Amino acid sequence: MSEINQQRRKFLKTTAIAGSAATVPYFYSTPKSLADESTSKNDRMAIGVIGAGGMANGNMNAAKKWLDVVAIADVDKGRADKFNKQHSEGKADTYEDYREILQRDDIDVIHVATPDHWHTKPLIEAMLAGKDVYCEKPLTLTIDEGKLIRKVQKETGRVVQVGTQQRSTFPLFVKAMAMVNEGRVGKIQRVQAAIGGAPSCGAIPVVDVPKNLNWDRWLGPAPSVDYRLSENGKNTNCHYEFRWWYEYSGGKLTDWGAHHVDISNWALKLNGQTEGPLSIGGKATHPVEFKNGVAVDNDRYNTATSFQFNVAYPGGTEMVIRNDTDNGVLIEGDKGRIFVNRRKLVGAPVEELKDNPLPEDAISKVYRGMPMEHNERAQHWANFLHCVKTRETPISDVHTHMEMLNVCHLAGISARLGRDLKWDDANEQIVGDEEANGMLTRPYREGYEIEMKEAVVS
Repeated sequence: MSEINQQRRKFLKTTAIAGSAATVPYFYSTPKSLADESTSKNDRMAIGVIGAGGMANGNMNAAKKWLDVVAIADVDKGRADKFNKQHSEGKADTYEDYREILQRDDIDVIHVATPDHWHTKPLIEAMLAGKDVYCEKPLTLTIDEGKLIRKVQKETGRVVQVGTQQRSTFPLFVKAMAMVNEGRVGKIQRVQAAIGGAPSCGAIPVVDVPKNLNWDRWLGPAPSVDYRLSENGKNTNCHYEFRWWYEYSGGKLTDWGAHHVDISNWALKLNGQTEGPLSIGGKATHPVEFKNGVAVDNDRYNTATSFQFNVAYPGGTEMVIRNDTDNGVLIEGDKGRIFVNRRKLVGAPVEELKDNPLPEDAISKVYRGMPMEHNERAQHWANFLHCVKTRETPISDVHTHMEMLNVCHLAGISARLGRDLKWDDANEQIVGDEEANGMLTRPYREGYEIEMKEAVVS
C-alpha cells in the first residue's frame, strides 16, 4: 500500500468529528462541517462505485466534495465510461466484475447503486471484504436476504447506510419525526403511506442485446431470460424499468414503499410502538395473471399497478399502504394529525408551532445528535461519512431498514398470492401458510451465489 493510502487508512481509523451538534435545531446551522475537515487531499476518501446509472450519478454529484471516485464497476460499458468521464475525468479504473473493486486495499468505501436484485450480493461481499457501504434502497429482494445482511453486519461491524435520504430531510420528514417524538400528535392510532401506482404495458418484443451490455451479468442471480425492448424504446426488462418486474424488484411497494413505509415505521418507533406487525391484508391489481404467486406472462411488466393494504399492529394501531391518494405520509394520533411529503408538512399540530414551537434540540434528538450541516441527499452522504469515521450507527442502518422493508415484502407476497397473511415478527415467519413462507427467499442462479468468505478484519 502506498504511503498516501496508509495515511488515509490511519486517518479513517483514528479521526472522530468533535462536537456532534447535539443542540443544533436545523441543518443550516454552522458547526464545523465534514467539508471543513476534508481540506487535505490525504483526508479525502477513495470510493468504488458498483452500478453507474442515474442514482449513482446523483449521489456522486452530492458527495463529490468529500470523495474521489477511483474505481467503477458496471455491466454496461457505455454507462461505466460515461460515469468515469463525469466524475473522474476518465481517470478511474473501470471493471465489468465488481469483485475486482472489493479486492483493492486502496478503496475506503463502496457505493452499491445496482438494480434491486443486485443489492444483497455485492453488499454482503463488500462487508466481508472489510468495506463500509452506502447501498441504495430497497436493500433486498426478499425477507431472507435481509436476515443475512443483518447477520453479516453485526459480525463484521461495518458501517452501512441505506439510501433512504428522507431520513436526512430536516425541514420536512425529520421535523415531522421531532413532532411525533415531542408528543405533538399524541398516541399514534393510524399511519398511512401513499406511494402511487405503477405502470403497465403490452407485450415487449425480444431484441438483440446492446453491444455494450453484458446481459447475463445484468441478470446475475435472477433467472436467465431474453432481453426485451419496445419499438419506442420506453419499455424494457433492463435499465430503470426493471422495477416493474417482480423478478428484479417489488414494484412501487418496495420502490416508494422503502421511503414512506420507512417514515411511517420511524414514527411508530418514536411513539414507543416498537412491536412489529401481526398481519397484513388487502387487495392489488396486476397487469398479468398470477398462478401460485408467479406471473403467467413473462413478456410485460408484472408488478401491482394499484393496491391497498392494511397492516395490523399490537394495540390496535394500523398502517395503510395505498396508491390512490396524495403521495406522502399521514400520521394520525389522539391529539391531532400531520401530513408530510417532499413538498410540505401540514396539519393542525404544525400550525400550533407558531405559538408553541418545538424545543431547540428537538430535531437534533431524532437525528441522534449527529452533525447536520446539509440537507437531503448531501446530508445523507455526510452522515454516512461521519459514521465511517466515528463508527457510529448511521441514520438509515440495515436493521431499521429491514424492519420496515419486511412490511413492504409481505405486501408484495400478499399481492401475488391474493390473500391475507399472519406474521410472526419475533421469528420472521408467515404463520400457517407454507406457500407464502416459501416466498421469503428466492434461489440464486448458478454461478451468482453470494460468496460467504471469511471477513477481513481492519
